[in-house]
Amino acid sequence: MSKGNMLQDKVAVVTGAGRGIGRDIALMMAAQGAKVVVNDIGASVGGEGNDASHGQQVVNEIKAAGGQAVLSTDSVSTWPTANRIIECAADTFGRIDIVVNNAGILRDRLFFNMSPEEWSAVIDVHLNGSFFTSRAAAPHFKTQKSGAYVHMTSTSGLIGNLGQANYAAAKLGIVAMSRHIAGDMQRYNVRSNCISPFAWSRMIGAIPTDTPEQQARVEKLKKLGTEQIAPMATFLASDAAADITAQIFAVRGNEIFLMSQSRPIRGMHTAEGWTPETIAERVLPAMKQNFYPLESSNIVFSWDPV
Repeated sequence: MSKGNMLQDKVAVVTGAGRGIGRDIALMMAAQGAKVVVNDIGASVGGEGNDASHGQQVVNEIKAAGGQAVLSTDSVSTWPTANRIIECAADTFGRIDIVVNNAGILRDRLFFNMSPEEWSAVIDVHLNGSFFTSRAAAPHFKTQKSGAYVHMTSTSGLIGNLGQANYAAAKLGIVAMSRHIAGDMQRYNVRSNCISPFAWSRMIGAIPTDTPEQQARVEKLKKLGTEQIAPMATFLASDAAADITAQIFAVRGNEIFLMSQSRPIRGMHTAEGWTPETIAERVLPAMKQNFYPLESSNIVFSWDPV
């Protein structure tokens, strides 16, 4: 990887940086001059276990390439431990400039079978974890009047998927949180944006391959590397993106999409007010053509590579 200086002397915290997308973001940010806190507890996709070796390997790679990095094995999912992640950056490198909220787990289950524990575990890591680390960094950003948040959302939240009500709710919640962070902290020159990554990683490695069609789909997905997400994350964290905030970008292979955000698409008014009957008679027929369809297969399949 060629070296640059887009993040020269900035300090970045990248959560879930031991493997996959987080690892590639940490490596690229370091190659662009950032001092990196590599945060990873080394858990499985489901959130079980602890193995610091993955994060330490990333730290070693950064140092071997002449960069600066330190390992953090604290969890994002509680307020005290998330604070320690940010404190690690401030104590080691003297400041914090960038927070990349990438850590995540999966507990996939169809909604009618999903347990409260499966719901809470995913919300705790994705949504609560993104809030905790972001909130912990906020006083530093306010004091220095600068900072950048990069959050990971998902097409599961933006578009939909089967068996991921917990994950999708967390990921769409992150979008709303990001937009409000952007608004609340704009006066302090702090930006907040989301990336919806589409890449082959262990997070989506459990896709069924029971049929020839599913096998062909997975082979296409395997061509989308996690390293293709890192350039967008690095750009959004840099001063080159100083005017970009409250946006959602999707990255799929070599494609970058600016995603739409919720806005009214059609409205109707009556001076007399509405009744259930008049809504059925007038509103439903007029607006039904604008409804978003619910497909029988995974809705997110429409985002598969061609």
